[in-house]
Amino acid sequence: MEKPVVNQSTIRKSDPVSLLKKNAMLIILVLVFIFFTAMTGGRMFKPNSFASLINQNAYVYILGCGMLMCMLTGGNIDLSCGAFVCLLGAMGGMMMVYWNMGTPLSIVCLLALGVAYGCGLGALIAYVHVPPWIATLAGYLAFRGLGTSILGVSSTNSISFKDSPDFLALFSGTLFKTPEGEMNWPCMAVGLVAAALVILLIFRNRSVRLRKGYEVDQLSMDVAKGVLSASAILLVMYKLSLSGGIPTVLVWVAAAVLFYSFITGKTTIGRHFYVVGGNIEAARLSGVNTKKIMFLAYLNMAILTSIAAMTTVTRFTAANADAGKNFEMDAISACVVGGVSASGGAGTVLGMVIGATLIGVINLGMFQINLDANYQRVVKGFVLLGAVVFDILSKKRNS
Repeated sequence: MEKPVVNQSTIRKSDPVSLLKKNAMLIILVLVFIFFTAMTGGRMFKPNSFASLINQNAYVYILGCGMLMCMLTGGNIDLSCGAFVCLLGAMGGMMMVYWNMGTPLSIVCLLALGVAYGCGLGALIAYVHVPPWIATLAGYLAFRGLGTSILGVSSTNSISFKDSPDFLALFSGTLFKTPEGEMNWPCMAVGLVAAALVILLIFRNRSVRLRKGYEVDQLSMDVAKGVLSASAILLVMYKLSLSGGIPTVLVWVAAAVLFYSFITGKTTIGRHFYVVGGNIEAARLSGVNTKKIMFLAYLNMAILTSIAAMTTVTRFTAANADAGKNFEMDAISACVVGGVSASGGAGTVLGMVIGATLIGVINLGMFQINLDANYQRVVKGFVLLGAVVFDILSKKRNS
């Protein structure tokens, strides 16, 4: 059998301007990281900084995956996720500390609470047609107060999880733990396997697209993409190996990112989210169950909020009334900065990850140079505004 001839017209020619615009946030991320590395005398490049970046921003990546799915449906958001984190943390403390329910049963119950809330919220939005911002604003107001009142059973308005080591190890532990500063070879082995898989997936995807006659980038572009991706993974794993091992929360983040990358990029239901966000009426007339998509978006968000709540309370080893504060803003910012359209129908999980990392680097860098907290909010506000302006101007140029 003769091999299929590759049609050269399917090779996408690289345009420097469009290439820069497509990777603008990634370039900005690298430049910001270099800037803060210089400003902190190299502290940003130390192994502990990489571990802190992951531990402190894990909830942003997890909630960002859920917020992405909500925003794809038409720029809809969930304002209640931060307050729901507070409530779930309080409930988890009651279950494990006061009711002695044990870690496995408590985790199942917390996930069940997430599913119950997601079903109720999704039904209100999809079938009762309550505007998403109204429905989630109600949760924003109610859950914080309810969580705080539950925590009132403690004299300190917080519940410690120090007596639940298995729960802490599951969400804030370390895999392949070694002394800090010592090379962790299992960690590096994981990095090598992950780098090899990324390169394999890039070229497998190229091969599949060529075989089907789809447009692909030039070979040199895919080679560069593979080399840069593998290098980034190996750098992170090298730094983590010197900081003591792989944080277990990174496993949760990686699982969420890979799962939603697959859903949005390789499945029919993932494409339906984009179609609904692009034109909900056209999607309905095309046979897409738009109500089901809206329902799933908010059910999915609530489940991810349950996971984010567990990573948050284990990081601080306690549930308190401030848990989840401004989490919804961080998740929205990560999506918008990462290129998710504020009007829906456009955005990727990878873009959200870049946006979340950029915000995390800015937060960590400003903390390390001891910038006043009020000015930190100013900087984050302008970064978010700049990302939205960039998105609007890009659409105008393309139209």
